Amino acid sequence: MEEEKHFLCGVVEGFYGRPWSMDQRKVLFQWMQDWGLNTYLYGPKDDLKHRLLWREVYSPEEEGQLRTLIAEAQSRGLGFVYALSPGQDIVFSSPCDLTLLKRKLRQVSDLGCQAFAILFDDIDHSLCQADSEAFSSFAHAQVTITNEIYHFLGEPPVFLFCPTEYCASLCSPSVLKSPYLQTVGEDLLPNITVIWTGSKVISRKLSVDCLAEVESVLQRPPLIWDNLHANDYDSRRLFLGPFKGREPRLRARLRGLLLNPNCEFEANYIPLHTLASWYRAGSDERKDEEPGYSPETALSAALHDWLEDLNQPLQAGRQSGRDQRCSVAASRCKTPDRSDCNATLRGTSVVAKLPVFPLDSSSPPPSPTKAKGDREVREGEKRRQTGQANHQTQGTRHGVPSGGGHGHIAQGRSLGSRKGQLSESQVRLLVGLYYLPHEHGPSAQNLLQDLTWLKTNCHLVSMNSKKGLPQKVDEWRGRASRFLSLCEDIAQLHCSVVGGANRAVLYDLYPYVWDLRNMALVAKAFICWLDGRVLNDSTTMASWRNCFHWCGMASVGDELGEEAEPWVFKGGVAGEVQMLLPIGSSSELFTHPPPLFPTSRLYNIRPYHSKDKVELYRMVRQLHLRSQCVPESSASHPDVVGDRCLGPCLALCPEYSFILEDELGVCGCILGILDVRSFAKRCQASWLPAMRDKYPPKGGHSNTQSLVKLMEEDQGEYPDSLVHHFPSQLRLDALPELVDVSVSRTLLAALLTALKANGSQGVFCEVQPTDRQRLEFLTKLGFLEILRGEARSREGVVMGRLL
Repeated sequence: MEEEKHFLCGVVEGFYGRPWSMDQRKVLFQWMQDWGLNTYLYGPKDDLKHRLLWREVYSPEEEGQLRTLIAEAQSRGLGFVYALSPGQDIVFSSPCDLTLLKRKLRQVSDLGCQAFAILFDDIDHSLCQADSEAFSSFAHAQVTITNEIYHFLGEPPVFLFCPTEYCASLCSPSVLKSPYLQTVGEDLLPNITVIWTGSKVISRKLSVDCLAEVESVLQRPPLIWDNLHANDYDSRRLFLGPFKGREPRLRARLRGLLLNPNCEFEANYIPLHTLASWYRAGSDERKDEEPGYSPETALSAALHDWLEDLNQPLQAGRQSGRDQRCSVAASRCKTPDRSDCNATLRGTSVVAKLPVFPLDSSSPPPSPTKAKGDREVREGEKRRQTGQANHQTQGTRHGVPSGGGHGHIAQGRSLGSRKGQLSESQVRLLVGLYYLPHEHGPSAQNLLQDLTWLKTNCHLVSMNSKKGLPQKVDEWRGRASRFLSLCEDIAQLHCSVVGGANRAVLYDLYPYVWDLRNMALVAKAFICWLDGRVLNDSTTMASWRNCFHWCGMASVGDELGEEAEPWVFKGGVAGEVQMLLPIGSSSELFTHPPPLFPTSRLYNIRPYHSKDKVELYRMVRQLHLRSQCVPESSASHPDVVGDRCLGPCLALCPEYSFILEDELGVCGCILGILDVRSFAKRCQASWLPAMRDKYPPKGGHSNTQSLVKLMEEDQGEYPDSLVHHFPSQLRLDALPELVDVSVSRTLLAALLTALKANGSQGVFCEVQPTDRQRLEFLTKLGFLEILRGEARSREGVVMGRLL
């Protein structure tokens, strides 16, 4: 029992980002008590009075909160360690600063705290002139003031010191030869424990051997500040995997181990549950026997317990409305910046938080100012449902194949919703997608391996491929079907998280599953498109050649060694999927904030099929009538709007058209033209004559004839200066009642991926100057204004972007 008290095992709240709420910490203490952990260290980097304003004492209200928190921890048998980080601007030789430091820690001590930590991590490695005259070195200054504070507080049994060189990779020139660590080991009082993170800031493994040299230099066993599950350095990554890569035998060589976990509180159930299993395994170790900790076994036990918690309604104390409002304010005030990771211990920046959602998040809440719009949404959806009744059963996908001319990939499951409780298989999928910083789980590995193989071997199903090797083609389509199925599972997972009962989990996990859902939509659409639509290497197109180089490029993740810090490659599994796509380097297409109001509606993006034409024509006709605010012009020619807006692309280059659909059916589309010059010639030769025959001037409606005239103007020539750099063109249409407008970005990304794969180097589109919303939308996605008022002698703005 005595040894049990001496080993500190628990949680450090030491990340960069919005600190946890008081209610969340109370839930944490309950978890820790239930699972047998014993220590909590308070040190959130964004608590101003912990770091930036360390000299200021707590207000009476803050005192009351901290006193309550300390008492809560102690009532559950937990040690509460208060940490202070004065290193950014302290003057070590200043009696005033020393007095202020003592005053601050005395205030906390009077609140009942009995354990402390002084942190000098992530600061400049230099001294001011006054300190240079008073101390022989940077380490000497830190050790002197730490020893002074230790004596001042009465030499508490738990007193921690975090050095500036807190891991092997930060030691100069090495751990054994570092003058800084040598000074710490020799001059720091022996009962003060030194914090260490391992060989790296985020160490893949910790072993007895790797700790031997630092223990010899420090002349004491260190305490591990473990960043295995810290995610504050990348706003697209989350770590739900088990505690792993740390031998239970480490306990004999350590003062303790504290886990610095995810910023998102609810994401830490499995990490802390499995940490407790590791701790208990070390406690049960017997001589001459291997400790009985298995990460896989611990993960299964944690998953079983978490599943019950996930499907429980939001507990009142989990996250208060006040804390949620604070998170909204914080997310609006802070701009993520992931570029400077070397100067940090736990990362560099704030993970953007999701604003408050209505408890019923299947749709945005009604408001007086939006009442009219809500009625239009309901009416529009009724029209869609009624209009599609003759086509298909409501709530299912179009029963059309996704493949191209040579054959089809298996279509996959229907879009029918399976909302409700999270299943065990979905939770395992979630954990596998967001596993550990150095290691993907099984589902993420399958996703990336299949996508890599499919893109590398897409020549097997290219548009101009020679017939032969049918077994290879079948293999490609078989792996494609498996990949599409996994993408659909990700979409279903997104819906289940949004539609689940536990809103606290939704608040924390939604930005991540939403991001991966969108990435899976693009990748799924691209794989469907590849079959029979991608050109082969020998094809030449107009003034440029097909660029197939992206097929042979290795992913950045493959080039990372085991010793690299995980922030070297951004984005986790979503980022790796992104980089496997032809436009993967265009980050502005993929990194954008989630919608304010999440929806559990299922979306799908797929290549166009001829059976979609009727529904697309109906959609653009509806949009045209709404925009013109006039009744239908001619019942005798219902296709004239569709023929003008969509007809040429669907007839002459349907392989660059994509459909957006939800549970109600088609709700958007995007059409592309690979080579505008050759497309215009084909229109003049075949499409326009067909339209003149279809809509003869004699007896025609005036509005119809005006639209026919516009069709002819549409095929006018663009300036050579434009099409030289932007040879491709696009048109995007979506119903205004689209609940999740972010899928419009995803739809655009799907088309740009296809255009890039077949050799396009740039794309443009025309926008009316009055359509400010669309201009802003395109600008955020990297489009720039190229021409204004010069496009084929008509008023308009031409927006373009290079691929």
